[in-house]
Amino acid sequence: MIVAGFGYRSGATLDSLRAALALAQAGAPGVTHVASVPDKLPLLGGLGLRTIATPELGAIVTPTRSVASLAARGTGSVAEAAALAAAGPGARLLVARCISPDRMATCAIAEGPQA
Repeated sequence: MIVAGFGYRSGATLDSLRAALALAQAGAPGVTHVASVPDKLPLLGGLGLRTIATPELGAIVTPTRSVASLAARGTGSVAEAAALAAAGPGARLLVARCISPDRMATCAIAEGPQA
């Protein structure tokens, strides 16, 4: 399973998400699932969708340390934490957080054994 995890601001558009995904997929094609926190799901769809509860994110250590993300969600990167959580135990990050050119969305990609 290869999961694209997303974090994004409330004003993000589908184009913002697509741009962040395109940047991340340059380093890891073959995404099979997407993941984010429940309140961020309205823009996501298509691939297998996984929701990640905010408390679950705080338990995941991410290479990126965003002050805004830490304050809002208790994790350094919602995108990285969502990708790792959805990919399951033993998952590894393939691509760290990529930021869309408009800075409204982030995407990270993780690979894991979970189906």
